[in-house]
Amino acid sequence: MMAGVGGGNDFQWCFSQVKGAIDEDVAEADIISTVEFNYSGELLATGDKGGRVVIFQREQESKNRPSSRGEYNVYSTFQSHEPEFDYLKSLEIEEKINKIRWLPQQNAAHFLLSANDKTIKLWKISERDKRAEGYNLKDEDGRLRDPFRITTLRVPVLMPMDLMVEASPRRIFANAHTYHINSISVNSDYETYLSADDLRINLWHLEITDRSFIFEEPEDPSSRSFFSEIISSISDVKFSHSGRYMMTRDYLSVKVWDLNMENRPVETYQVHEYLRSKLCSLYENDCIFDKFECCWNGSDSAIMTGSYNNFFRMFDRNTRRDITLEASRENSKPRAMLKPRKVCTGGKRKKDEISVDSLDFNKKILHTAWHPKENVIAGFYRLKSVCPIITIDELNIPSPI
Repeated sequence: MMAGVGGGNDFQWCFSQVKGAIDEDVAEADIISTVEFNYSGELLATGDKGGRVVIFQREQESKNRPSSRGEYNVYSTFQSHEPEFDYLKSLEIEEKINKIRWLPQQNAAHFLLSANDKTIKLWKISERDKRAEGYNLKDEDGRLRDPFRITTLRVPVLMPMDLMVEASPRRIFANAHTYHINSISVNSDYETYLSADDLRINLWHLEITDRSFIFEEPEDPSSRSFFSEIISSISDVKFSHSGRYMMTRDYLSVKVWDLNMENRPVETYQVHEYLRSKLCSLYENDCIFDKFECCWNGSDSAIMTGSYNNFFRMFDRNTRRDITLEASRENSKPRAMLKPRKVCTGGKRKKDEISVDSLDFNKKILHTAWHPKENVIAGFYRLKSVCPIITIDELNIPSPI
């Protein structure tokens, strides 16, 4: 994790907590593929390539200690998706979790959406700390009793038990995407949500699983080129917390759209424009097909996304300031400060700058999430098969950036 110190517009970020093993030898199924805070920020869900969802919960005893923020520890683990085979298309559908999105909590239970390449599932996460005992037709071991030997009528009672967290599927939304699902986003009405692949967006209602509305933009033949189609593919889409804006992430930029003006974005932020001259080499090593996520802060005043060389890119929408931070294994100790980084494209570079030719494309921040109420962000850096969770925690800073 990372934490920051400062005040006003002066700020620093540092690690606060690291979840996961920083090893060279990590099983493919254990590599994390998505991350998401719930609406209160008390729960943090991750999905991996093995189809599992792991939910972390912030420690309760640390909430009343302003000097020390609670750490996140494992709350629940369940298998969300299994590998499947599409016999009609002779296509294997892997179990990897592409996206997780939480729904606002309406009662004691929590609900989340999880998606692999083809199927979206709605899950209910609930707790049980009591069980019924004293049944008339069953004994204590659950075996049926002989009804002819029952001489008294008993009233079942609830007895305390060890806390059990259960995950049960409530809805399954399938067979609506020809291409792999890249992103899902819950609308501000909390009844509908979007699911997007490379070519189209579906609008779903949470109570209707067998149909959806389709948004599809026809391609403009005049602007077509070899790379333009690839780099313009949308890898992530997020509604703002207010519901007025929508943010999209393509390969080189982040765009903010006003839902009242659908013809063009109202804001565009260049994430790593310096890579445009290297699209050929990025195509050869398949990096051009990487799918980066993006996220809003709690007030919608700042946005964040990832880049190569384990860079985080953050943009202030009000001041248009931006900052680049590097999450590396060397700086992953608790409270280790992170220095802003800059990338230069010319031959000469300053002491604190890094040349675009020196960037490591095997190190990348693909998955990010921002706490809805605090300046705490979670993401993953990847080196070969290494993909631990890094939560970045900002201290004593009134403004997000």
